[in-house]
Amino acid sequence: MTTQQTPKRQGALAQLRSRWEPGPWTNDASALVVVTALLVVLGLVMSFSASFVPAAEEGDAFAILRRQLAWASLGVPAFWVAASLDHRIWRRIAWPLLLLSIAGLALVLVPGIGETRYGSTRWLSVGPLSIQPSEIAKLGALLWLADVMERKRPKDGRAHSLDHLLVPAGPLLLLLGTLTLLQPDLGTTILFGVIVGAVLWVEGLPGRFVAVTAVAGLLTIGALAVVAPYRVARIRGWLWPEEYPLEEGFQLLQSLYALGSGGWFGLGLGSSRGKWHFIPNPETDFIFAVIGEELGFVGSVGVVLLFAALLFLGLKTAYAAVDGFGRTVALAITVWLVGQALVNIGTVTGLLPITGVTLPLVSVGGSSLVSTLVALGIMVAISRRSAEEPRASSATRGGRP
Repeated sequence: MTTQQTPKRQGALAQLRSRWEPGPWTNDASALVVVTALLVVLGLVMSFSASFVPAAEEGDAFAILRRQLAWASLGVPAFWVAASLDHRIWRRIAWPLLLLSIAGLALVLVPGIGETRYGSTRWLSVGPLSIQPSEIAKLGALLWLADVMERKRPKDGRAHSLDHLLVPAGPLLLLLGTLTLLQPDLGTTILFGVIVGAVLWVEGLPGRFVAVTAVAGLLTIGALAVVAPYRVARIRGWLWPEEYPLEEGFQLLQSLYALGSGGWFGLGLGSSRGKWHFIPNPETDFIFAVIGEELGFVGSVGVVLLFAALLFLGLKTAYAAVDGFGRTVALAITVWLVGQALVNIGTVTGLLPITGVTLPLVSVGGSSLVSTLVALGIMVAISRRSAEEPRASSATRGGRP
């Protein structure tokens, strides 16, 4: 009995492993791990440097660093777990993850439950942790939408019809956008639009609809900015910062001063002068300004190149994906993270109005760090699966080639 059951048990375990393991490591998967590790290490170093002054004034110079290290101790194992599982397992998790994040977005709006900082109610206190549901919602939304698109994919290889694309995506974006605008958080609302737009585009939304939607989105953002007085002030501070040096233009001017004073090679790690209560939120929204001041133009370009490498590897992973779900998820994650980085760097350098969007993996923020690491772990798993199975044709996967 025992000798007969052992091979069966071993065969079952081998079958289970082959079902849930993503496949062998690829060069692209290894490169994704390296880029992720470099950004995480950079984030830990710069979060300590940028947060040292306010933390020391509170009595513990290492408080923010310890908190970020605690989140990293959760995020890094989560990254490895996600990278070690077949990416298709996330189709089963997509629904509960989305529902959980929507519940969190609703809870932060309940008086007495949500935590308010800097005029926005975005956080939930869970014991010693402070969680931002919108960060979980970014990952949950793209996984859910990619799963729905895979379920609705025509079996004959044809592209999705327009109603197949817009019926799940429109209500989802409306719900998430409304909940985040009520916080208020226009920056995250824009990112939700970018994520949903990326999924629709790769699933075959016609170019004319992409253009019309983009124009409508820009007009909506403009209207939302005009109706809120504090957003009008931000636009004034962005367009004419020198005319409001102590008011709306203060943030941008201090950020530009910091970037300019860094020169080619910076003032040295820890030597930023702007973080001494000149640059607002130096450890979150404006951490790139501290990087520019301490590490100079060379260090700033290095950060940009890391996100450029992430863009390149993400697009390669999406192109090589063996199934439509993996391709859509890989592209949406790439657009989300690189797009968020571009928005953050654009606001810090004055190319875009200030939106309150952080720099992925680098800025202080526990929920953002963990959700971003899980997303990148999923992308590593998609890359590993591509080495084990032949790449499906565009007709089989659906959407754009």
